[in-house]
Amino acid sequence: MPSDSEEGKVATVSGKPNVVKCLVWDLDNTLWSGTLLEDGDVKMTEAVRDVIVELDSRGILQSVSSKNDHDQAWARLEELGVAEYFVLPHIGWGRKSDAVLGIAEQLKFAQNTIAFVDDQPAERAEVSFHAPEVRCYDAVDVLSLPDRPEFSPQTVTVDSRRRREMYQAGFRRSAEQESFNGPDEDFLRSLELELRIGRAGEEELSRVEELTLRTSQMNATGVHYSDATLRGFLADPDHEVLVATLTDRFGTHGAIGVMLLETGNGSVWNLKLLATSCRVVSFGVGTAILNWLTDQSARAGVHLVADFRRTDRNRMMEVAYRFAGFTGEPCDCLAALGTAAGAEDVQRLHLVPTPREAPTTLTLTAPDLTTGSGPRSTS
Repeated sequence: MPSDSEEGKVATVSGKPNVVKCLVWDLDNTLWSGTLLEDGDVKMTEAVRDVIVELDSRGILQSVSSKNDHDQAWARLEELGVAEYFVLPHIGWGRKSDAVLGIAEQLKFAQNTIAFVDDQPAERAEVSFHAPEVRCYDAVDVLSLPDRPEFSPQTVTVDSRRRREMYQAGFRRSAEQESFNGPDEDFLRSLELELRIGRAGEEELSRVEELTLRTSQMNATGVHYSDATLRGFLADPDHEVLVATLTDRFGTHGAIGVMLLETGNGSVWNLKLLATSCRVVSFGVGTAILNWLTDQSARAGVHLVADFRRTDRNRMMEVAYRFAGFTGEPCDCLAALGTAAGAEDVQRLHLVPTPREAPTTLTLTAPDLTTGSGPRSTS
């Protein structure tokens, strides 16, 4: 195992290691045996292939930083059947630290969630100097990486297992958007967006917990609900645990939103938690979710109260609530609500709902909360 001083240094939060979100591979004498420009027919062991596949299945993205001829190296990765596992590869003759930092920036990942593996001490030292938070590993330790805690997420969800595919679809989507000539709304319609809101079941619980843990910018309270608490809400007829998923013609975005709604207080519904992925803000998903919930409340003839705790990162969520019509004005209906989670600094924003129009840039399929029936589709 590498030492915990320079190589393989592990960033921690509250004594627990930060989970690696992306592993950047060197190629020569690391991913494969031999030097491509000298040996030509380099080999990759099945054990290394198993590491690549295993990390991918855990939702850990993988990329490449290699000093090589790009076309020749990429062709060899395709011949070995592993090219599809690597996002944003940097193969050329520049500094590896520039490549690693560029990958982190493009993925919007913090440096302390990036790892780099290389057989050359000088290359690891160069990356450590320019990117001190990136964790560096010797190539001799490749086979042990899946056994290390920083490569072992606490939960692996359906979305985790297809994270790489979702990012690859996102890159294609972004490229098309850059070349699209026309209004933003026309581009959104061209995506053929389908937003599905559904009641969470056993399979969705881990996705709900993951969203509350991973989402900070678009999380209304920042409160983390444990698996046990969420299971209790599933069994409670006075609560709805709702998960939103999004797909388009490029593929799935996975679970992108979660709502925890208390409906058992007579004339008022309490939105205890709303969290949406910042990846889909530009698609208007947050607005579509809030409009749907407002319309449902209007149909049910109840007021809608949203719990909100201001943090240093969730200003966009407060703007979304205010734009939807929520205010801090008092109302008698608030007396029917119990104590909010984290009551010491939670605001309760109030709305007297009115019917809302169906979205025009996406198709929405959602349950009817006023009757408890299954999904209905609007577009």
